[in-house]
Amino acid sequence: MDQRLSLVTLGVSDMDRARDFYTALGWQPGPSPEHIVFFQTGGMVVALWDRQALAVDSGIDIEDDTEDTPGSGDGWGGKVLGLNVASAADVDEQFASAVSAGAEVLRVPCSRFWGGYSGVFTDPDGHVWEIAYNPYWSFSEDGATLLGDGRG
Repeated sequence: MDQRLSLVTLGVSDMDRARDFYTALGWQPGPSPEHIVFFQTGGMVVALWDRQALAVDSGIDIEDDTEDTPGSGDGWGGKVLGLNVASAADVDEQFASAVSAGAEVLRVPCSRFWGGYSGVFTDPDGHVWEIAYNPYWSFSEDGATLLGDGRG
Protein backbone atom coordinates (compact mmCIF):
# COMPACT_ATOMS: atom_id res chain seq x y z
CA MET A 1 0.00 0.00 0.00
CA ASP A 2 1.25 3.52 -0.75
CA GLN A 3 2.84 5.16 2.30
CA ARG A 4 0.74 8.28 2.00
CA LEU A 5 -2.26 9.89 3.65
CA SER A 6 -4.62 11.80 1.33
CA LEU A 7 -7.69 12.52 3.39
CA VAL A 8 -8.93 12.65 6.98
CA THR A 9 -12.72 12.70 7.28
CA LEU A 10 -14.11 13.87 10.60
CA GLY A 11 -17.63 12.78 11.50
CA VAL A 12 -19.34 15.79 13.06
CA SER A 13 -22.60 16.11 14.99
CA ASP A 14 -23.36 19.67 13.81
CA MET A 15 -22.05 20.65 10.38
CA ASP A 16 -22.64 24.39 10.76
CA ARG A 17 -20.87 24.48 14.12
CA ALA A 18 -17.93 22.44 12.80
CA ARG A 19 -17.56 24.53 9.62
CA ASP A 20 -17.77 27.75 11.66
CA PHE A 21 -15.09 26.47 14.04
CA TYR A 22 -12.61 25.63 11.27
CA THR A 23 -13.26 28.86 9.36
CA ALA A 24 -12.74 30.78 12.65
CA LEU A 25 -9.32 29.10 12.78
CA GLY A 26 -8.63 30.71 9.41
CA TRP A 27 -9.22 27.62 7.24
CA GLN A 28 -10.93 28.30 3.91
CA PRO A 29 -13.39 25.71 2.55
CA GLY A 30 -12.59 24.42 -0.91
CA PRO A 31 -15.01 23.30 -3.61
CA SER A 32 -17.31 20.78 -1.93
CA PRO A 33 -20.46 18.86 -2.80
CA GLU A 34 -23.57 19.44 -0.72
CA HIS A 35 -23.52 18.07 2.88
CA ILE A 36 -19.71 17.84 3.15
CA VAL A 37 -17.00 20.45 3.58
CA PHE A 38 -13.48 19.97 2.17
CA PHE A 39 -10.43 21.93 3.29
CA GLN A 40 -7.21 21.79 1.25
CA THR A 41 -4.51 21.38 3.91
CA GLY A 42 -1.16 21.43 2.19
CA GLY A 43 -0.80 18.16 0.31
CA MET A 44 -3.86 16.52 1.82
CA VAL A 45 -7.54 17.18 2.47
CA VAL A 46 -9.58 17.38 5.69
CA ALA A 47 -13.32 16.74 5.30
CA LEU A 48 -16.25 17.39 7.63
CA TRP A 49 -19.24 15.09 7.20
CA ASP A 50 -22.24 14.13 9.29
CA ARG A 51 -21.06 11.50 11.79
CA GLN A 52 -23.98 9.12 11.15
CA ALA A 53 -23.61 9.40 7.36
CA LEU A 54 -19.87 8.72 7.64
CA ALA A 55 -20.52 5.64 9.77
CA VAL A 56 -23.11 4.24 7.35
CA ASP A 57 -20.89 4.94 4.33
CA SER A 58 -17.96 3.20 6.02
CA GLY A 59 -19.89 0.08 7.06
CA ILE A 60 -19.77 0.94 10.75
CA ASP A 61 -22.70 0.25 13.07
CA ILE A 62 -22.35 2.85 15.81
CA GLU A 63 -25.46 1.40 17.49
CA ASP A 64 -23.82 -2.06 17.81
CA ASP A 65 -23.48 -2.69 21.55
CA THR A 66 -21.58 -5.94 20.96
CA GLU A 67 -19.01 -4.21 18.75
CA ASP A 68 -18.68 -7.36 16.62
CA THR A 69 -17.76 -5.21 13.63
CA PRO A 70 -14.27 -3.70 13.94
CA GLY A 71 -14.48 0.02 14.57
CA SER A 72 -18.17 -0.17 15.56
CA GLY A 73 -19.98 0.85 18.72
CA ASP A 74 -19.04 3.58 21.16
CA GLY A 75 -15.35 2.94 20.49
CA TRP A 76 -15.54 4.39 16.99
CA GLY A 77 -13.71 7.71 17.01
CA GLY A 78 -15.77 9.32 14.25
CA LYS A 79 -12.93 9.56 11.75
CA VAL A 80 -11.79 7.76 8.63
CA LEU A 81 -8.29 7.95 7.14
CA GLY A 82 -8.15 7.98 3.37
CA LEU A 83 -5.72 7.06 0.64
CA ASN A 84 -6.66 8.43 -2.77
CA VAL A 85 -5.19 6.70 -5.81
CA ALA A 86 -5.18 7.31 -9.56
CA SER A 87 -7.63 4.63 -10.75
CA ALA A 88 -10.21 2.04 -9.72
CA ALA A 89 -7.66 -0.67 -10.56
CA ASP A 90 -5.25 0.97 -8.11
CA VAL A 91 -7.98 0.81 -5.43
CA ASP A 92 -8.35 -2.93 -6.01
CA GLU A 93 -4.57 -3.47 -5.92
CA GLN A 94 -4.00 -1.40 -2.76
CA PHE A 95 -7.06 -2.93 -1.06
CA ALA A 96 -5.82 -6.46 -1.81
CA SER A 97 -2.46 -5.54 -0.25
CA ALA A 98 -4.20 -4.32 2.91
CA VAL A 99 -6.30 -7.49 3.16
CA SER A 100 -3.18 -9.63 2.63
CA ALA A 101 -1.53 -7.75 5.47
CA GLY A 102 -4.42 -8.59 7.81
CA ALA A 103 -6.95 -5.79 7.29
CA GLU A 104 -10.58 -6.59 8.07
CA VAL A 105 -12.99 -5.62 5.27
CA LEU A 106 -15.89 -3.27 6.14
CA ARG A 107 -16.93 -2.49 2.55
CA VAL A 108 -15.44 -4.17 -0.52
CA PRO A 109 -14.35 -1.79 -3.29
CA CYS A 110 -17.28 -0.70 -5.44
CA SER A 111 -18.65 2.23 -7.45
CA ARG A 112 -19.84 5.04 -5.21
CA PHE A 113 -22.79 7.45 -5.38
CA TRP A 114 -20.44 10.44 -5.73
CA GLY A 115 -18.90 9.14 -8.96
CA GLY A 116 -15.81 7.39 -7.69
CA TYR A 117 -14.77 3.93 -6.52
CA SER A 118 -13.66 2.91 -3.03
CA GLY A 119 -13.40 0.26 -0.34
CA VAL A 120 -13.14 0.47 3.46
CA PHE A 121 -11.20 -1.67 5.94
CA THR A 122 -9.85 -1.58 9.48
CA ASP A 123 -6.33 -2.15 10.67
CA PRO A 124 -5.73 -4.64 13.53
CA ASP A 125 -6.58 -1.96 16.13
CA GLY A 126 -9.88 -0.99 14.47
CA HIS A 127 -8.68 2.23 12.80
CA VAL A 128 -10.85 2.78 9.71
CA TRP A 129 -9.26 3.39 6.29
CA GLU A 130 -10.81 4.08 2.90
CA ILE A 131 -8.92 3.59 -0.35
CA ALA A 132 -10.57 5.65 -3.07
CA TYR A 133 -10.37 6.76 -6.65
CA ASN A 134 -12.02 10.17 -7.07
CA PRO A 135 -12.13 11.19 -10.75
CA TYR A 136 -12.61 14.84 -9.75
CA TRP A 137 -9.41 15.13 -7.70
CA SER A 138 -5.81 15.10 -8.90
CA PHE A 139 -2.26 14.62 -7.58
CA SER A 140 0.84 16.75 -7.83
CA GLU A 141 4.21 15.27 -8.86
CA ASP A 142 5.16 14.85 -5.20
CA GLY A 143 1.96 12.91 -4.42
CA ALA A 144 -0.08 15.72 -2.85
CA THR A 145 -3.85 15.26 -3.15
CA LEU A 146 -5.60 18.26 -4.72
CA LEU A 147 -9.30 19.11 -4.48
CA GLY A 148 -11.25 19.21 -7.71
CA ASP A 149 -14.29 21.25 -8.68
CA GLY A 150 -16.56 20.16 -5.82
CA ARG A 151 -18.34 17.23 -7.50
CA GLY A 152 -16.87 14.41 -5.45
